[in-house]
Amino acid sequence: MHALIQRVAQARVTVAGRETGAIQRGLLVLLCAERGDDEVVADRLLAKLLKLRIFGDDAGKMNRSVQDVAGGLLVVSQFTLAADTSGGNRPSFTQAAPPDEGRRLYDYFVAAARVAHPVVATGEFGADMQVALINDGPVTIPLRVMPVAPRD
Repeated sequence: MHALIQRVAQARVTVAGRETGAIQRGLLVLLCAERGDDEVVADRLLAKLLKLRIFGDDAGKMNRSVQDVAGGLLVVSQFTLAADTSGGNRPSFTQAAPPDEGRRLYDYFVAAARVAHPVVATGEFGADMQVALINDGPVTIPLRVMPVAPRD
């Protein structure tokens, strides 16, 4: 599972001119499920991003998490994070989870985030979305959690 995390002063997502989600200070989370991902992977990714220390402390060091600063999460599905550009100029998205599985894992991730964190807004899975943000820093961090291979 891939996520591209952006520390934001504010962010919002609209679909067909209608705002579906917005936050003030927090994290914009662009999220992509890949083939083989499951709930365990989603839980590990969520735990990692909630504890990721990328907000400044009193000394200005990145030493606080989104939970420490009571920031929001804006979770937006983005299958294009699975792009493979090694074969030419047109990206391949064969590693992205099929749409029904991607939606199921996106919905699971959002539900788990809402249990674990007080402010969670979203985009709309599969929609043509416009995302507006003010990146704070700028701070942009890619996160990837891989499924754990079963042991023999």
